Amino acid sequence: MAAPTPAERYAPLLLLSAILIVWELLCRGLNVSDYILPSPSSILVALVEYAGPIMTNAWRTFWTTMIGFAISIVVGVALGFLIGSSKFAYSAMYPLMTAFNAVPKAALVPILVVWFGIGAGPAILTAFLISFFPIMVNIATGLATLEPELEDVLRVLGAKRLDVLLKVGLPRSMPYFFASLKVAITLAFVGTTVSEMSASNEGIGQLLLTAGSQSRMPLAFAGLVVIGAMAMAMYELFSYIERHTTAWAHRGQHSS
Repeated sequence: MAAPTPAERYAPLLLLSAILIVWELLCRGLNVSDYILPSPSSILVALVEYAGPIMTNAWRTFWTTMIGFAISIVVGVALGFLIGSSKFAYSAMYPLMTAFNAVPKAALVPILVVWFGIGAGPAILTAFLISFFPIMVNIATGLATLEPELEDVLRVLGAKRLDVLLKVGLPRSMPYFFASLKVAITLAFVGTTVSEMSASNEGIGQLLLTAGSQSRMPLAFAGLVVIGAMAMAMYELFSYIERHTTAWAHRGQHSS
């Protein structure tokens, strides 16, 4: 696959700019009230006017999400390794994990509040619960799809099962792992925000709830912009790390 052209590289920015321009023109041309749908310029004004409170709440949401996300990496990798390394564990645990993932995490927030009270605890746990599953699934998939022929050759050469998993299976799973991180981090921000809306006195979620109850839609949309920006920044960070640690897995895609 040929390297992306400058137009392809900047396509997301160009598309976003076009959407914002059309959005602004429609709001102005149709005289849409900020109470219904604030224009991009109104959202920008809110970002500047309430920069202090927004940044304070954004920092709370960010570090809460990062703690929950870090826990999800540890648990997701451990469970993925266990499930992917054993056919019995895969058959026994995978259906149960899938069923648990189908449970709406917002429904668990009231239970977490009873157990841990109002504050950062429920937000951290919600971020963890909603984001560990993609990591677990991708690690398990990377290990479970290890070619039997390759494993047979390594066993003939004297490698034990654990050696095969640690020295071949896990490195082979790294592209799957980084792909899961990029999905999981966005889900973690969703989980934190949902929890903050009902189980916290701080954070972007609480800011959204307060702004919505006071009909300050530009401020609410400003909070959404900040959440999206944080998630996008972390996504790009993991993409950068992926390109510089697993380039061997994508070398064929970048050749001209």
